[in-house]
Amino acid sequence: MPNTSTAGRFGRLGWLWLTVLVLVIDLTSKVYFDNALHLYQQIVVIPDLFSWTLAYNEGAAFSFLAESAGWQRWLFALIAVVVSAVLVVWLKRLGRNDTWLAIALALILGGALGNLYDRIAYGHVVDFILVHWQNRWYFPAFNFADSAICVGAVMLALDMFKSKKSGEPAHD
Repeated sequence: MPNTSTAGRFGRLGWLWLTVLVLVIDLTSKVYFDNALHLYQQIVVIPDLFSWTLAYNEGAAFSFLAESAGWQRWLFALIAVVVSAVLVVWLKRLGRNDTWLAIALALILGGALGNLYDRIAYGHVVDFILVHWQNRWYFPAFNFADSAICVGAVMLALDMFKSKKSGEPAHD
């Protein structure tokens, strides 16, 4: 049974504080690492596992379409604007008991806006977190916005699993 209790006129927009927090942490960390490191420089934090680095990603996740002629900047920016608008409307329509979903949407929105800012302002996304195994395997560099999007997406996926008996989200 869907949640029929409303959260008032503004739905769960109160969770936008979390979006702003993600955005501030993301943009501040990107400015810091962009100024502190040279492109592709690495600072080892945990040997054979974790480093800080500086990389510019002109594509999407895993540098998808990064080698294109530049049109992808505006395509990904447009997608981020549309997704962000949908997320705000979705947040507004949530009921009082949809806290888990509100947090998930706020995290995704904050990450999307952080990467959108980079795309519009710089033409690329600043990445600085590098996870690797020795010198054999490297996960693509990422940033705080990417992490917020991933955590929010996992929370959203978990929210979609409904209990067969009650129809309520599995996390409650």
